[in-house]
Amino acid sequence: MTDLATQGGGDAPGRALGLDVGTRTIGVAVTDELGVCAHAVKTLARKGTQADVVQIASMARSYSTRHLVVGMPYDLEGNEGPRAQRVRVLIDALVAEGFRVDIQDERFSTVEAERTLLEADLSRKKRKKVVDSMAAQVILNAWLEARRSPRSEG
Repeated sequence: MTDLATQGGGDAPGRALGLDVGTRTIGVAVTDELGVCAHAVKTLARKGTQADVVQIASMARSYSTRHLVVGMPYDLEGNEGPRAQRVRVLIDALVAEGFRVDIQDERFSTVEAERTLLEADLSRKKRKKVVDSMAAQVILNAWLEARRSPRSEG
């Protein structure tokens, strides 16, 4: 799902950062240079909106991109609740800094990341360190897949 209010132009291939924005952390993933697949990168500690923008801008610079895909925590009915409103504050700040921001439905991304990590037989301690960046990878891969798939709605 793309939010047209914050979408930049074009679908040119290239790198994008995926963000799983939580209350205390932001999971970060990045696409490869061709925009084919996503890889978990790291988890940032939240420090307030402006400090978060600075951290994200630094990460974006290191990957030479101004394109972000942010997971939106819609509720089960697809509506934006209080969590989504907090994510919108960060999105607005990122757009104000000149980032192209696409929004991707993030429902169940953390559950999927946890399942993958459990299947990999990671300890609870190791899972906790990487689950947010893995959730960002799930979000970014879903966004990539949606771009590749022809729309079947109608």
